[in-house]
Amino acid sequence: MFWQEDDKPKDFEVSDEIVDLVFDIQCRELPVDHAHDLFRALEAYLPQLQQDRRLGVHTVHLAGSQNGWERPDPQLGQKLILSRRTKLTLRVPKDQLQLVQDALNGADLEIGGCALKIGKSKEKKLSNQGTIFSRYVVLEPGEDGDENAFLQRIVGHLRERGIRVKKALCGMTAEVAGPDGPIQTRSIMIAELRSKDSVRLQQEGIGPMRHMGCGIFIPHKGIDAVKKAEDDS
Repeated sequence: MFWQEDDKPKDFEVSDEIVDLVFDIQCRELPVDHAHDLFRALEAYLPQLQQDRRLGVHTVHLAGSQNGWERPDPQLGQKLILSRRTKLTLRVPKDQLQLVQDALNGADLEIGGCALKIGKSKEKKLSNQGTIFSRYVVLEPGEDGDENAFLQRIVGHLRERGIRVKKALCGMTAEVAGPDGPIQTRSIMIAELRSKDSVRLQQEGIGPMRHMGCGIFIPHKGIDAVKKAEDDS
């Protein structure tokens, strides 16, 4: 854990240079680990998806484990059961918005044997919230068993980019199926960023595999509740 107190962030107007493009979808179910299959299906419509690092694909996630809900087990052949409100979200630079919308509107995808139809989309600005979270950041060799090494690398890398990290908290490791085998990842939450740094990190991400949902940051409720839960456990 990395923890440092500082002043409250000031108001900041979020640029629309890069936004989230949120698509309606028609899809009954998806494999739990669908990142690579989703990328391959989208790549047929967006061949630039892997080459343009400004583009990112959010994997589809449902509600957490509250209220008795348990995440399906892919080893048992279980799948994510989607609702009508489930969306597909891509992080897209402004100069690619129309191209992505035109390419994907009405597209029919097959993702791990599951049919998904893409509908209309809406633009959503990134958040100026100071606490952001990435579910999957690709690990370097040896980091799967060394949380501190991972954390220090991330903090140091962001410092080199001019982003000052005051509070950060690692989460669990997870394997993501890739083209050449499993990819080792870990989640991370970063808190009390300056608004301009939060937006920049959401725009640029961290590490490789943005086209498979890795290194993409989203707003989070806050780090204090997570720390309190750990202290109480």
